[in-house]
Amino acid sequence: MRFSTLVLKNLVRQRVRTLLTILGIGVGITTVVALGAITGGLKAMASDLMRVGGADFMVAQKGASDLSFSTVSEAEERAVRETPGVEQTLGVLLHYSRVGSNPFFVTFGVRAEELRASPPALVEGRLLAAGAPREALLGSDASTRLAATVGGTVTIEETDFRVVGIYRTGSVAEDGGAYAPLDTVQRLARKRDAVTAVYVTAEPGADAAALAGRIEEENPELTSVSTLGDYGDVDQGMKFLDAGNVAISVLAVLLGGIGVMNTMIMSVFERTREIGILRAVGWSGRRIVRMVLGESLLLCLVAGVLGLGLGWLAAQAVAQIPSVESFLRPEFSSELVLRALLVAVGVALAGAAYPAVRAVRLLPVEALRHE
Repeated sequence: MRFSTLVLKNLVRQRVRTLLTILGIGVGITTVVALGAITGGLKAMASDLMRVGGADFMVAQKGASDLSFSTVSEAEERAVRETPGVEQTLGVLLHYSRVGSNPFFVTFGVRAEELRASPPALVEGRLLAAGAPREALLGSDASTRLAATVGGTVTIEETDFRVVGIYRTGSVAEDGGAYAPLDTVQRLARKRDAVTAVYVTAEPGADAAALAGRIEEENPELTSVSTLGDYGDVDQGMKFLDAGNVAISVLAVLLGGIGVMNTMIMSVFERTREIGILRAVGWSGRRIVRMVLGESLLLCLVAGVLGLGLGWLAAQAVAQIPSVESFLRPEFSSELVLRALLVAVGVALAGAAYPAVRAVRLLPVEALRHE
């Protein structure tokens, strides 16, 4: 009998126990995959928010618990704008409110003249006009969900805005929201003379990183954000998401490892006499270890594939919730698949270590006496 056939045969002897073990490990990996995909989607949204208007980097309040809580005063915005090396800036006030069925509809408050310097790609209509406080540009996704077209109206916190244009950027947050005049959004958000962030475009040939460092040095209350690593400085929630991902992965390995260990210990105990025969006919301890590890790895890899499929379905199901679909698209990357498979291998190794040692330590004579 081939070695691989023996490994497979050992697993199918106790079908119910094997299936329950696979299911238990698969559920743990499902959680890892689903949470990873959702976190990836949130990071993609954060990455989009760092590049509004095609800016090189974003400047926001240092240490804000969430980007929406960031406050940059007009004086600070002016200081950023007048920093040598800055070609143009776009001050944006982010305001979240319920619009239609979307409780996280984001309105981007901007100055019409600044938006014209770095406009979103219009699908139809025109940009905001200066001095028109009740005009709005609507994202393509928001336009579809609200059934609002150019010339129609959209109500944001009991204020009616006339839709003058529809745009599409590819960003979930932008396409699911709207651009409106800054003064009006400041009134709705009750944030006078302030913006959430300033988006900076460096002059041609200027070093964007050096420019960002100069702005931080001259404005100690502000921080520049150009990478996801920097984003945690203005949104502590991103750090919690990363910590949660690690914690869930470790927990999945521990719980899955216990399940595999239980299965493999029972398997070794039930096959004590068989292992004694194998040792008596010349099987080395190394080959016995390979057999136990092989069974555990096969068990966990099957559970890993199952977990990947269930995790994809779970993340897609979450994304279909009306209050979620407007700001989240799950991201399934090769890194996430690799992480899930590494968790499966980690579970296999953690769960098979003790049973393998126990199997090797069985003396052939004692094993053959076992009933």
